[in-house]
Amino acid sequence: QVRLVESGGGLVQAGGSLRLSCAASGIIFSIGAMGWYRQAPGKQRELVAAITSGGRTNYGDSVKGRFTISRDNAQNTVNLQMNSLKPEDTAVYYCNADRVTHRSGTTLNSWGQGTQVTVSS
Repeated sequence: QVRLVESGGGLVQAGGSLRLSCAASGIIFSIGAMGWYRQAPGKQRELVAAITSGGRTNYGDSVKGRFTISRDNAQNTVNLQMNSLKPEDTAVYYCNADRVTHRSGTTLNSWGQGTQVTVSS
């Protein structure tokens, strides 16, 4: 089985920075695209950023130029550096892996438990 564990959320003032990390645990052979999504109260979950195993990135329009996604394929981790944070970035942030090949088979669309990010004005 695969488990995604996020860390790094918290409370920060507007203009500040936070770094989120997500680690996939288990005996893993490969992971396809990994990404971060967020969901604010009363809103749908939305893509923040995604990165392929080859390093190609994709960002939501609202975070372009402020957030940077990176991953370490050897460690099965993905990180999100968030700079110039705004109150509207407040949400629960979820780590996602679209396809994980592991000892027991392949798991599609895995999600972490979420980590809260709160940006005060």
